[in-house]
Amino acid sequence: MTTIEVPVLIVGGGPAGLTSSILLSNLGIEHMLVERHPATSPFPKAHLINPRTLEILRQAGVADDIYQLGGPPGEYRVRFQTTLGGDGPLERKELFAMDGFGGGSLREYTERVTPCPHTNLPQMRLEPVLRRHAEQRAPGAVLFGHELLEATQDAESVTAQIRECGTGRTFTVRAEYLIGSDGGKTLGRQLGVSFEGPTSLARLVSNHISADLSGRVQEDALITLLMHPENPFKFVGLVPMGPTYASGSNWACKSEEWGVSFALRPNDQSELTEESVAPIIREALRLPDLELEVHRTNSWAVERVVADRFRFGRIFLVGDAAHRHVPTNGLGLNSAVQDVHNLVWKLANVLNGHAGPGLLDTYEAERRPADVRNADWALFTYLNSANVAAGLGLSETATREQNIAALTAYLADTQEGATLRARGAEIIATQRMEYQALDIELGFSYESTSVVPDGTPAPPCDPMGLHYSPSTRPGHRLPHAWLQFGTERVSTHDLTGVGESFALITGRDGGVWSEAATAVAAELDVALNVVCIGSADGYLDPSGAWEELSDIAENGAILVRPDNHVAWRTPSCPPGPAQTLMKVLSGVLAR
Repeated sequence: MTTIEVPVLIVGGGPAGLTSSILLSNLGIEHMLVERHPATSPFPKAHLINPRTLEILRQAGVADDIYQLGGPPGEYRVRFQTTLGGDGPLERKELFAMDGFGGGSLREYTERVTPCPHTNLPQMRLEPVLRRHAEQRAPGAVLFGHELLEATQDAESVTAQIRECGTGRTFTVRAEYLIGSDGGKTLGRQLGVSFEGPTSLARLVSNHISADLSGRVQEDALITLLMHPENPFKFVGLVPMGPTYASGSNWACKSEEWGVSFALRPNDQSELTEESVAPIIREALRLPDLELEVHRTNSWAVERVVADRFRFGRIFLVGDAAHRHVPTNGLGLNSAVQDVHNLVWKLANVLNGHAGPGLLDTYEAERRPADVRNADWALFTYLNSANVAAGLGLSETATREQNIAALTAYLADTQEGATLRARGAEIIATQRMEYQALDIELGFSYESTSVVPDGTPAPPCDPMGLHYSPSTRPGHRLPHAWLQFGTERVSTHDLTGVGESFALITGRDGGVWSEAATAVAAELDVALNVVCIGSADGYLDPSGAWEELSDIAENGAILVRPDNHVAWRTPSCPPGPAQTLMKVLSGVLAR
């Protein structure tokens, strides 16, 4: 049997696995990816790509292609209405609307704190982009139609048995490390992974359809939620899936394809198929004559589970193999990409001998709390969605007639109706935690031996999840600010994050750090880029935004890891800067 040796084996070719391959290629690490399916996913699945994920993909050289295909950033609203069609007194009525995902009133704020605003691109269109980049950067190493049969490990390596699905041919792969991004399909069972959290919270049905809904869906609606007392489902959600998005205010309604989802009621055991679901969709939309094609129908149980461990020796779990989220907030796919971003630079430094193996212990220490936070927030907002119905006066325990009467009163052109709508607006607005959660998307931080705390308090967290407080406090994402370098406009995020390089950011009087950093980088054999912001011959801060955010004096310094998280900072230059920096960087790299 053929044996192939590579430093890293990736099992699973979804967003997490493909991003792992791209990042490893960028770092010069040889690897192999195996995916049991012959092609990328045909299902829309996740569709919202949040700023932190796009920042990562921007550094990887992929984000421009994603923005080219995705819905236009800054133009997203979430709309609640009764139906799309029908001519009854309660049909085709808008109930509530709010800006979401960096759109409308959120746009200026979002663009101030990140170089990468949200975009809407369904997973079935994202994955081919990632696959193309992965294959271009690692020719012959990305193997679809290949499945993992078994993986064993010893103190030196992981040994995996791989089968080519089309021919049945098997071969062995020996790798120093394995990234498990298979959604838990194979590795989870073999490793005995234990998941914590509630399962079977609800049963959702997701449908991918082609239909012309122009004139039916509002022109700026990223998500349209239909709620009507006579609807057989708790809600019906519609998301434009492209492939064409118009620019300007009418971008959404020009979509040729749609994701249509609904939640089955607890006692509804219906098994829906592509053949049987079309009339149900027409009924739910109140469009009995709608011409539509159902491409895919998928029924699945909603759960919020996180693995008790993310590391099993030389095997690391990422994405759905480590955590599965309820779909609110769209944090599942985004968390997966952020997992591998945290892991891959650490693997590269250990494999290249620049870091001690203890650095790999920080993956679970850092990412598991972040993923628990994301999973808990998504569950909370999912449960809070019951307040939308309550704000409309609707109740699961009321009769259909009672709910019709309540919604009629809510929509009435009377003083009582105005009061009900005002009350409803305040209640429904709490669901902005799902659609306006920039602090959740950007504000997570890490604590581990790869972060040197400085004793300062954490910045405030917005209890409603929107307002993000940028901070250079160790463990936090490096704040974004636009700088000027010659004629070029660059983000502070461009100062590191490419390759294995760390960045040491100093103030205008930070020249003393250059000599110290040169000596430390040579001694430790690591890439360390010194950036002096404010000096006439370096990076300029024309708006003063970085000076406001940096929290260091003109001779202070901030050490930033390759994943753009702050490892250490000192407000001013200490005595013996070279010795201090040597101690800090050695500790961060577990040397």
